[in-house]
Amino acid sequence: MTLKEAYEGLGGDYDEVLSRLPSERLVKKFALKFLEDDNYGKLEAAMAGGDRESAFRAAHTIKGVCQNLAFNRLGASVSVLTEALRESWPENAGELFAPVREDYEVTKAVLSRFAKETVS
Repeated sequence: MTLKEAYEGLGGDYDEVLSRLPSERLVKKFALKFLEDDNYGKLEAAMAGGDRESAFRAAHTIKGVCQNLAFNRLGASVSVLTEALRESWPENAGELFAPVREDYEVTKAVLSRFAKETVS
């Protein structure tokens, strides 16, 4: 799997990220660092515990990373959640988190596969 194919699989924009970062080597480096980021775990725990401030902070961080790396699919769903959490706990918080969970799992699975294939 190439990095471009990984981006296609996770719903990202490879050309956009290359316009932002000067080389594919840097894109690969930062995309794979996403697998080590603990903000999704923090978001999941905060959502389960009803902690709006922590959920907002984690979602906002994920949103920023997604924007920088052009992970557009996950970025779109986490952006909706981030804005809903900005001022209060939304009644439909669980419904808003479900697509984030799904998009995160897709992103993580594709990047994990890419990481394994590039190491092999």
